[in-house]
Amino acid sequence: MTDAAVIDPQAEIERLRAEVEALRLRAEAAEAAADHDVLTPSLNRRGFIAAMRSAMAFCQRHGTPAVLLYLDLDGFKKVNDSLGHAAGDAALVQVAELLKANLRESDAVGRLGGDEFALLMLNAGLEEGREKARRLAAALEADGFRWEGEQARLGGSFGVRAFSAHTDPEVWLAEADAAMWVRKKGR
Repeated sequence: MTDAAVIDPQAEIERLRAEVEALRLRAEAAEAAADHDVLTPSLNRRGFIAAMRSAMAFCQRHGTPAVLLYLDLDGFKKVNDSLGHAAGDAALVQVAELLKANLRESDAVGRLGGDEFALLMLNAGLEEGREKARRLAAALEADGFRWEGEQARLGGSFGVRAFSAHTDPEVWLAEADAAMWVRKKGR
């Protein structure tokens, strides 16, 4: 056996530990990416549903109130059509940032797809949810959206539904979505 073939066992163990740690970090990053929207600083639908499941279990166990807000942007198609898709992407990022900035750390924001978002607020009832929806709708309309010197109006229609012993997050989302459509058609 030559000297070149001799491997230091301690060095090999350390190399393997470093490799395992690097793989663990990559797996964590991939898992986190699977739950977050690729465009906006919010959860994607999968991640938001997971957050809902966790919150629903907590609410059931501890009798804690929660409220779900479902947002469909008004005027988003005009942003895309008149200013382009890059502007539309920037508008979605701006909206997600606005939503996150106006919620508590314990709350969740998710982009469910396209121009639809959902907000989950723990320790909040129906009236708190309605008030939050009013303030967020006013902020969306007041801020609007500016892209390369062009101003575009943005607004939002919110549906609000309190947690009432739901067992399926999709049912709770569907109720909030239906409430949003009632509101949107009434405008």
